[in-house]
Amino acid sequence: MTFINIYTIFPKQFKLQNINLTMDETKRAYSEAVKVLKKCETPHGFFAAFPGYDMVWARDSMITSLGASLLGKNFKKTFAASLKTLAKEQSEKGQIPNAVDKFVKRKHHVDFTSIDSTLWFIIGHYIYRQRYNDSKLFNSQKKNIKKAFTWLSYQDTTEDIMLEQLPTTDWQDAFPHRYGHTINTQALYYKALKLANKKKQAEKLKKRINEISDVSLWKEKFYLPWRWKNHNSYQEKGEWFDSLGNLLAVIFNVASKQQAKKILQHIQNEKIAKPFPIKTIYPPIKKGSKDWQDYFNDCGARTPYQYSNSGIWTYIGGFYILALIKQKKFSEAKSQLEKLAKANLQNPLFSEWLDGKTGKPNSLSKEGNQAWNAGMYILAYESLKKKKVLL
Repeated sequence: MTFINIYTIFPKQFKLQNINLTMDETKRAYSEAVKVLKKCETPHGFFAAFPGYDMVWARDSMITSLGASLLGKNFKKTFAASLKTLAKEQSEKGQIPNAVDKFVKRKHHVDFTSIDSTLWFIIGHYIYRQRYNDSKLFNSQKKNIKKAFTWLSYQDTTEDIMLEQLPTTDWQDAFPHRYGHTINTQALYYKALKLANKKKQAEKLKKRINEISDVSLWKEKFYLPWRWKNHNSYQEKGEWFDSLGNLLAVIFNVASKQQAKKILQHIQNEKIAKPFPIKTIYPPIKKGSKDWQDYFNDCGARTPYQYSNSGIWTYIGGFYILALIKQKKFSEAKSQLEKLAKANLQNPLFSEWLDGKTGKPNSLSKEGNQAWNAGMYILAYESLKKKKVLL
């Protein structure tokens, strides 16, 4: 493996500040992360991985760009290309595609059926404008952003500001089964509203998420992954821990300081960030449990601690480090960054996901060079340097 000196490639971006990051592995992982981004950049935007996943996914490209956009202007064109590709394929009603697959020899197609793609598209535009202090792209696609917000507003079937979704219509598109009000979608929507300066709507949403009632998503120690209707003594809800949704709630200020403390304590108590940060959900869903669906048998998540069934996805580990920084737990954030570096440096580098028990890639997890894992590692690294969440 050839080592690239990151201080030579991007000298202005790598002056260590405020915190002593002397661990060789964290720096080497940074160098490798930059190489992954270069492998995944295309004239159409960021592909999700190299050589696999050769299409532009909305969520993958935007999450990748959160970190890539901290490297000066090196990936500015690719970030912009991702947004342009997605905008070009926006539906007449305003929905942003889940994935655009028009760049290889396969039959060209555009996939929809997701709610978070539209949310990440909006967030991506505001991050792009902020990172590069450049409003040209934002202004040129104002109509697309407005249409995206309009489409989202029609996902509010309860007319209470909270968005509803159908099962498996976010990043966990095969597992687990959840619908109605999910914490992942509500947290993203809150961030989008705040970025758009829609303050009244944002605060109303925050209140609905947190208010003490029989439809609240907050439950004692963390946010429920999803909740829908009550039928007297019967309730439609999930009670497992959704790592990404809860972490986004902390980072985006949906959670109060006390709630954030409880969420991070729950992660520690249940060892959800071990052996590496962090398991997607906890506990895993097992066949025969109340949360089990028969179609789970048709995906890799049917086995506990595999894939999205409590497997480890390191891009979410990057969000975990941001949540720790948000709570000023810098020592723990440093420790978790070391673990994240080790996880990403395994072969294949920047694996899609790792076994939730062993922390190792396995036969079902062959894909390396995952762009969003690389982008989130860079974001976590840079945020720890500044002792500030750069998002």
